[in-house]
Amino acid sequence: MNPPAPLYFPLYCVAELRAIELAAGTALPLGELMRRAGRAGAEAARSLLTDHARAATVLVLAGPGNNGGDALEVAANLAEPDPVPGPGPGPGTASVQVIVLHYPPAGAQSVERSAAYDRAVASPAQIIDCGPQFDWFGIDLVVDGLFGIGLTRPITGDYAALVEKINTLACPVLALDVPSGLDADTGAVVGPDGAAIRASHTITFIGNKPGLHTNDGRDHAGVVALAPLSIDAALYPASRLHLNHPALFAAHLQARRQNTHKGSYGNVAVVGGAPGMSGAPLLAARTALHGGAGRVYVLFPEQALAADSGQPELMCRLADGFDLQQATVVIGPGLGAAPAATQLLTRAIGAGSPLLADADALNLLAPAPALQQALAARDHPAVLTPHPLEAARLLGVAVAAVQADRVAAARTLAARLHAVVVLKGSGTVIAAPAGDCVINPTGNPALATAGTGDVLSGLCGALLAQGWPQWQAALAAVWLHGTAADRLVAAGTGPIGLTAGELVPAIRSALNQLVRAPAA
Repeated sequence: MNPPAPLYFPLYCVAELRAIELAAGTALPLGELMRRAGRAGAEAARSLLTDHARAATVLVLAGPGNNGGDALEVAANLAEPDPVPGPGPGPGTASVQVIVLHYPPAGAQSVERSAAYDRAVASPAQIIDCGPQFDWFGIDLVVDGLFGIGLTRPITGDYAALVEKINTLACPVLALDVPSGLDADTGAVVGPDGAAIRASHTITFIGNKPGLHTNDGRDHAGVVALAPLSIDAALYPASRLHLNHPALFAAHLQARRQNTHKGSYGNVAVVGGAPGMSGAPLLAARTALHGGAGRVYVLFPEQALAADSGQPELMCRLADGFDLQQATVVIGPGLGAAPAATQLLTRAIGAGSPLLADADALNLLAPAPALQQALAARDHPAVLTPHPLEAARLLGVAVAAVQADRVAAARTLAARLHAVVVLKGSGTVIAAPAGDCVINPTGNPALATAGTGDVLSGLCGALLAQGWPQWQAALAAVWLHGTAADRLVAAGTGPIGLTAGELVPAIRSALNQLVRAPAA
């Protein structure tokens, strides 16, 4: 299985961005990229001030490095008379009052930063050196340029106190490139006791960063916009890390032909439901049915239900004796840990049909090297959908190690088990065995409730049963799952108290809308 050529929405790690910046800088006048960043940041800041009927006050935090240089350029641009008419003071007047909290470098600063400082000093902006001591009342916008992508140590001391103060303000906060204190590669706050700006908006320069979209990144980056700074596209390497989008799986969003029947859309067998845990496989099976599978079975290890009264279209049976070759197998929801569960997992891995392993199936895999080897040896990769604790068990590490670098953890697990791995969480990471990786931007805290993982596994199983390749099925399932939650919350249902079952019809609606109008 080979993922499609990486064409859409690339994400770049810090090392790649440094190389792009260096290559671009050799063909440009010294400091040009910083000046471009300053103009882009000032434009983003002005866009957040459009509702002001008076002159706005903007606080710019300019740190000691080149991110501080970007901030100084933003300050100089913002402090100049507004060239665009708007609801506030007219063109030709100073429509923005700019205050710069300036933190000079301890040693020599770069030539670019020095020039940016001179520009800011020559502008109408008010420069205050190292001064958190001023009246915080009346600030309409904060521009964060304390620390950029080069930060390797946690923010502590006076800087941490400043960050915490900024995080208490009610006004918008615009981060330049990356919120100060956030690791641009991993989305983790730098350091176990570090601090990080919680921005409402981030304008990120040159290339998009994975850390803005996973782990703590979504809580700290807010709405992310990209400013490529007019860098030649030829200087960007092919990326193996992308943001998820329907364009990545649009080729499989095919409208149904009239001349079809239930057998045209595949069978799903959800294996699980030990005594007391029948709800999990029922949620997965109901989603598989609403996700378009032609027939859906619920296979219980013991004590099969006679029927699902809430969804009588489902066929409830004992797993013993069912031919797993005749269906896409979703195994794990509520499966339990009894010896019979291990036997069922062994059968599922040995079957040649498409396979998705979730929940208890992953916990059974973790201490079983022989089962892991059998899984990795399958002709067609399985799809695994662990949450961080399940991934940690499979990798033999602590949960903190998984969360410290979610992309690396997902890639390692995908390569080790020759599987498509869906590492769930804020900014779910989908990894292919060969190393291609996607971070999903949809979803919200409404999904932090029991059963939503079962819904995801059932949806992915339905797409697999309809002939979708593993990679695209995983991408689509994760995107649709998050989109359904986003739409429900936007409509006033949740995030608090949303239940997993409420996702199912919303997923069906989102899928049908994509099929009618696939992404370009």
